[in-house]
Amino acid sequence: MATNVDELKRSSKVLMFDQYGTVVDMQAGLIEVATPFLQKKGWSGKPDSFVTWWRRTHFENSMIDALLQREHIPYRRIGEISVAYTLERAGIAHTKEEVSWLVAQIEKLKPFADVPAGMEKLHKRYKLAILSNGDPDMLEAARAHHGISFDHIISVATAGSFKPHNATYTKAAEIAGVKMDEVLFVANHAFDCIGAKAAGMRTAFIDRRKRPFGDWPYQPDLIVSDFRELADTLA
Repeated sequence: MATNVDELKRSSKVLMFDQYGTVVDMQAGLIEVATPFLQKKGWSGKPDSFVTWWRRTHFENSMIDALLQREHIPYRRIGEISVAYTLERAGIAHTKEEVSWLVAQIEKLKPFADVPAGMEKLHKRYKLAILSNGDPDMLEAARAHHGISFDHIISVATAGSFKPHNATYTKAAEIAGVKMDEVLFVANHAFDCIGAKAAGMRTAFIDRRKRPFGDWPYQPDLIVSDFRELADTLA
């Protein structure tokens, strides 16, 4: 923990969260969807492995799109490219409609069990925001499924690039109406904390998976195991 907690509480006006994998349980939710789909296809592999391939491919493709520095490709389209590639890699016959259906299930993901109570406690002290790589319509559709009342739901589409591009965090702080160092960015992914910290935000790393953060110069200001600990520490 690089920053005094009392100072962190004083300086933070907005808690800003990654959505996929931090607020909502992406791995478990997509495994639940993929398992019957893969069984119907007669695929004998592990659904967990399939979802991991899918998510890694999506992340890689997002980074490719950001580095190209051309017109931003929507998250949904990146998802379709990634799912189609993963199905082809696994040797699973598929249609465009099936690919689109699988990607659309991302909108229906549920939060981790500890998130709602933690968010309710945090919302009594701070404004809450989402900054997600998801498209605006996908994030809007997700409201009904995660059930959390955020003050701001921000898509990186407003900045024209995927995280961890500096512009995504800068634009999000502008939309939230605060200075960069008045935002505590919370993510389950080291890359997102690194991006936010490099851009000038404070960061909190949710270490659900018990993985090392890495020896980056952009270390998190707070490391907690889940949202219960985050709320108990900050609220």
